[in-house]
Amino acid sequence: MHSRYLTISLSMLAGTLASPVLAQEAPETQDTMVVVGSRTPTEISQIPGAVWVIDREQLQEQLHTGADLKTALGKLVPSMDLAPQGRTNYGQNMRGRSVQVLIDGVSLNSSRGLSRQFDAIDPFNIERVEVLSGATSLYGGGATGGLINIITKRPEGGDLALSSEVGMTTGFSDGDDLDYRLAQSVSGGNEFVKGRLAVAYQDNGRHFDANGGEIFPDIAQTDLQDNRSIDVMGSLDIQLTGQQSLQLGAQLYRSGYEGERGVYFPNLDAPSPDLDDAEIRDGYHSDRDPATDRKMINAQYHHANLLGQDFYLQAFHREEEANFQAFPYPVSGGSEFRASQQNTDLTGLKALFDADLTNTLSLTYGLDLDHESFDANQMTFDKAVSDASGGLAQEAASLDPRYPSYQVDGISAFAQGEWQATEGLRLSTGVRRQHMDVEVEDFKGIPGGENDYDATLLNAGALYDYGNGHQNWLQFSQGFELPDPAKYYGKSAQVSVDQNPLSAIKTDQVELGWRYNSAAWMTQAALYYAWSDKAVENADDLSVSVVDEKKRDYGFEGAVTHYFDSGFEAGTTLHLVRSEQQNDNGEWEKRDARYASLSSATAFLGWKDPLGERSARLQANHAFDLKDDDDRQIDGFTTLDLNVSQALPVGELSLGVANLLDEQYSTVWGQRAAMFYSPYYGPEYLYDYQGRGRTYTMNWSMSY
Repeated sequence: MHSRYLTISLSMLAGTLASPVLAQEAPETQDTMVVVGSRTPTEISQIPGAVWVIDREQLQEQLHTGADLKTALGKLVPSMDLAPQGRTNYGQNMRGRSVQVLIDGVSLNSSRGLSRQFDAIDPFNIERVEVLSGATSLYGGGATGGLINIITKRPEGGDLALSSEVGMTTGFSDGDDLDYRLAQSVSGGNEFVKGRLAVAYQDNGRHFDANGGEIFPDIAQTDLQDNRSIDVMGSLDIQLTGQQSLQLGAQLYRSGYEGERGVYFPNLDAPSPDLDDAEIRDGYHSDRDPATDRKMINAQYHHANLLGQDFYLQAFHREEEANFQAFPYPVSGGSEFRASQQNTDLTGLKALFDADLTNTLSLTYGLDLDHESFDANQMTFDKAVSDASGGLAQEAASLDPRYPSYQVDGISAFAQGEWQATEGLRLSTGVRRQHMDVEVEDFKGIPGGENDYDATLLNAGALYDYGNGHQNWLQFSQGFELPDPAKYYGKSAQVSVDQNPLSAIKTDQVELGWRYNSAAWMTQAALYYAWSDKAVENADDLSVSVVDEKKRDYGFEGAVTHYFDSGFEAGTTLHLVRSEQQNDNGEWEKRDARYASLSSATAFLGWKDPLGERSARLQANHAFDLKDDDDRQIDGFTTLDLNVSQALPVGELSLGVANLLDEQYSTVWGQRAAMFYSPYYGPEYLYDYQGRGRTYTMNWSMSY
C-alpha cells in the first residue's frame, strides 16, 4: 500500500487548529510531527497505534478511475471494508465495527445512525484523509472500529492561485451512461490573511453492470444514479499575532436525485397486487426525491503560549437534511409508498490545553460541549396515483412525524498523559468522562420525557522504538456507540422516557502492532481483539433495556510497500477479520452475515518517472466470501483498476479503467439488502444492488 502512514497524522480537534505544523510536505520519517492519540502535535514515533494517511496523490489515483470517496478509501485503508457503490456507507466498517467520520475535526456521526458520512464533500476540496484504526474515545462516540478525519484544502498565500478540473466517466453501454464533473478554486492572500473559495459539481448518468443491464435503483437506501452534487467551500486563515491564529471555514453541500428513470411495478393495481416483474422506465417523478443537504461552519483558534501552554479552541455548527426514496410498505390491498426526511443539527465547542510538565512528561486536557437536535417526518404518497402509474408517479397525500424529535446535550472532560520512560520506551494513558442529557418530545400522543447517561472511557499504551526503523506497540483502548433515541422511544405510551434511560455501549480493544520505515520499505501491521458484552434494545413490552449481548471481532491488518530504484513500486494490503457473537448456550458462533465484515486484500504495481511527468498504476481488489452459521452468505469478488497519467504542456491528463476485466458481481450492500428486505418487502432482485461494469474515466486538471 502506498499510504504514507509514517509521515502525517490525524488532524483532530486540535490538529485542525495546528494545521501550520502539518500543512508542509513532511519527509518520510518517524520524527514527523503528527496529531493523534493525545489530540496535539506528536512525533509518529511516539504513537502506539496504526495510523494510515491517504495523501492527495494517492486519492487522485483512485478517483481518476471513477471511484467515489468511500470506494477509494475502501481500497486504500487495510482495515476498512470495500465500499458499497450507492449513497449509503452502511456496513462499511473498520475492524468489523463502526467508524467515526470527521471533516476538519467536526464529527459527521450523530445519535441517529444514518450512514451518509461520505456523501458530505467533493474530493476536489480534500487535501488528505487521515485514519486511526481501532476503538477510540478521545473524540466522542461512534469510533468503535476506527476514526477517519477528512482534511480540507487550506488557502495559499501570495498571488492568486487557481485550480481547474474537468472529468468524465462512461462504460459506453448507453447514451445515458455518462458521469461528468467540473471544479474550480481560487486562493490567495498575504502573510497575515489568506483565503480560498472552491466550487465542485458532479452530474451522474445511469449505471450498467458487466452484462450491459441497467442497474436497478437502490430503493432502500438510495444510490447515486442520476445524481447531481455541488460542493461550495470557503476558508480563511488569519494570523492575529506571532502566537495567535484563527481559521474560518464554511461549506454548502447538496447531493440529490434529479432524473426521470424509476422502477415500474406492473402489478400494483392488479386484483392480487404484488411487486413482481418490476422494470426500469422513464416517466418517474416524486414529491420527495433522495438527497443529502449539509451546511457547516467551523472556527478554530490557536494560542501558542497561554499560561505557558498551547491552547486550542474550536467552535462549529452543522445542519443536515437526509431525504429517502419512495419505498413500498406492505398494507392491506397491496403496497403504500412512503419516504422520510431526517434532519440533524449539531453545535459544539471544544477547548484543549497542552502542557509540558517536564522534559519527559506531558499532559493534554480539555473540555468538549455539544448540542444535537433531531426531527423527522414521513411523506405518504397517494395510493391510487401510485398504483395507477406502477409507482412512477408519487404524489404527496400526507406528512406525519416519522420518529420522536429529541435533543442531546453532551459535556465531556478528557486528559491524556505521555511519559518518555527510557530512551526507547514511551508510555501513555488517558481518560474521557462523558455525560449526555436526552430530552424526547411527545410523539403521536405518546409522552416524551428526559433522562441522562454517562460513560467513562480509558486508554493505555506502550511503544518501544528500537532505534533502527523498527517499532512495536501494545495498546488497550475503549470506544462507545452513540445510542439512538429515535430507535427506542415513541413506541408505547406505557413506556416512560424518564424511567428508561439509554446507555453507552462500550467496545474494549487490545492491539499489538509493528511498523518499519526505510528508504525502500514502508510497512505496518497489527493484531487486534475487540469485544463488547452489552446492547440497548426494546424488550417485549417495548421498554428500553440494556441486555447481555456478547460480540467479538479479532483479526490482522497490514500493509507493505517496496520502492525500487527504477521508479517502480509494489505493495499489498491484507485485512483478515472474524466476527462472532455468543448464543444462548454460551457458545461462540459466527455473527449474522447481514452485519459482519468481510476480509479483504489488495495488491498493486505502480511506476513514476523521475521527473514526475507520467505515472501508471494497476491494482487488484478482492473481497473474501462470508458465511454465517445460519447459512446466510455474501459472495466475494475481485476487480482490477488501471490508471495512467501524463503531464501536458497545459495541465495533466489521466486515463483510468475501473473493473478492468468487466466482472459481474453483486455489491456487498446489495447482498445484505436482499437479506434485510426480501421477501417481506418484495422479491430479492429489487434490493440486490449490482456492481458497475467496466468504465473508462478521463480527467484533466491544472493549477496556475
